[in-house]
Amino acid sequence: MKCFRLLFVFVVLFLCSCQNSKTSSTQSSTITAEMAYEGISNYCHSEYDWSIAEDNPSIMNIEMGEETESEYQIVFRSYTGALVYFYVDKASGSTRLVDYVPTLNIESEAGTINLFDYLEERD
Repeated sequence: MKCFRLLFVFVVLFLCSCQNSKTSSTQSSTITAEMAYEGISNYCHSEYDWSIAEDNPSIMNIEMGEETESEYQIVFRSYTGALVYFYVDKASGSTRLVDYVPTLNIESEAGTINLFDYLEERD
């Protein structure tokens, strides 16, 4: 009976230590604000035509929006005045896109992307 208790304690301690290491590795891979901005900037520069803004760069921009405990908001402003809100999940990098046309007051879900697909590989 004593051996069973010792074995049980060993297994519990082992499982707890494995769970703690998973938790710490997840926390270390948390998306930073800089990573979120860089990934969204890379996405916007690859997906949207910036040539119209060459003569007047102020008509298109990307800026950080609000931040919550679980996500970053990054806003892309097009030369047309339309906005795309990017909501980057800090834990997973999953990013939800919402299009908004202020002049018409129209908002629509525009899909999702994985932020890691738009980040430069780091050593």
